[in-house]
Amino acid sequence: MAIAFFVVGLIFLVVGAEALVRGASRLAAAVGISPLVVGLTVVAFGTSAPELAVSVKSALSDQASIAVGNVVGSNIFNVLFILGMSALIIPLVVSSQLIRIDVPLMLALSVFVLLIALDGAFSRVDGIILFAGLLVYITALIFLSRKENAAIKQAFAQEYGMSPDAKTSWLKDTALIVVGLALLVTGSRWFVDSAVAFAQYLGVSELIVGLTIVAAGTSMPEVVTSIIAAIRGERDIAVGNVVGSNIFNIMGVLGIASIIAPSGIAISPEFVRFDIPVMILVALACVPIFFTGGTISRQEGIMLLAYYVAYTVYLILVATNNQALSWFGPLMVYGAIPLTFVTLLILTIRELRRKNSAAR
Repeated sequence: MAIAFFVVGLIFLVVGAEALVRGASRLAAAVGISPLVVGLTVVAFGTSAPELAVSVKSALSDQASIAVGNVVGSNIFNVLFILGMSALIIPLVVSSQLIRIDVPLMLALSVFVLLIALDGAFSRVDGIILFAGLLVYITALIFLSRKENAAIKQAFAQEYGMSPDAKTSWLKDTALIVVGLALLVTGSRWFVDSAVAFAQYLGVSELIVGLTIVAAGTSMPEVVTSIIAAIRGERDIAVGNVVGSNIFNIMGVLGIASIIAPSGIAISPEFVRFDIPVMILVALACVPIFFTGGTISRQEGIMLLAYYVAYTVYLILVATNNQALSWFGPLMVYGAIPLTFVTLLILTIRELRRKNSAAR
C-alpha cells in the first residue's frame, strides 16, 4: 500500500503542477498581476500548503523537531535542489525585483530565525511577529504589482488574443488553479506518508526525517511546479515559486506553528549550531548567483545540486554515526564552502566591472 500511495501521489503532483502553472500564468495576466508576483504568492503559498499542514500537525502533536526541521529542511531543499534542477533544464532569468527585494528579505528572515532560536524555543510572540510580517509582505507585493497593470493586460491581449476581462477565461483559469492545488496537496500527503513509513521502518531519527524525507516530500509541489514552469518558459514563476515558498515557510508556516503550539516549539542546540546556519548560507549564496548577469546558469544549477547531495550525505553520516564524518565534515566546512564563496565573489566583482564599463 505504501508503494501504491507513493506512485499515485507522484502522478498527482505532476498533473497538479501542470494545471496550477497553466491556470496561474493566465489568470495573472488577466487580472494585471505579474507572473513573478503570482509565483511569489499564489503559486508559492499554494505549493507550501503541505509544509503548513505537516508543521501544524507536528506542533499540535508535540513533535516540534519535525515542525522546525520541515521548514528549515524545505528552505534548503528549495534553493539547492529545485533551483538547481530547474536551471539544469533551462537557464533561469532572475527578475530585478527578486534581486532588490525578495532575496535580501529571504536572507534577512533566515538570520532572524537564528536570532529568535538562540533562547532555545520559538514562542507564541515570535510566531505572531512572523505572521504579521507575512501580511505586510503580501500587501507590499500587491501594491508594487498594481503599477504594472496596464502593460500586463496589453501583453495578455497580444498573447491570448482576447480581453483579460473575459469571464470564461477567469472561471477556467481559477478552476485550473483550484484543481491543481488540490492534486498537489493530496499527492504530496500520500507521497510524504509513504516516505515517512519507509524511513520509520528503517529506524531513521525524527529530526533526520523532518530535515530530509518530510522536507523533500512536502517540497515536491515546488519541485514539479518549478520544473514544469521552467519547461513552459514561465521562468518568473519557476524562480518566484522557490523564493516565495521560502519566505512563506518562515513567516507563514513557522509563524502559525509557533502560535498554535501549546507550549512553543523547543529548539535543540545542534539545530541552532548547524541546520539554521546552513539555511542562512544557502540564502546568502543566492545573492551573488542571482546578481551575476541576472540569470541562474546551468553551471550554477549543477553547483547547487552538488551541495544538496553533500548536505544530505552529511545528515546521513551524522544519523548513522559513520566514521567518514571525521573527514567529510571538515572537507565541506574548510574546503568546498569557502572555495564556492570565493568563486561567487569573483563572479560578482566581474559583473560589477562589466556594468560599470557598459554605463560608461
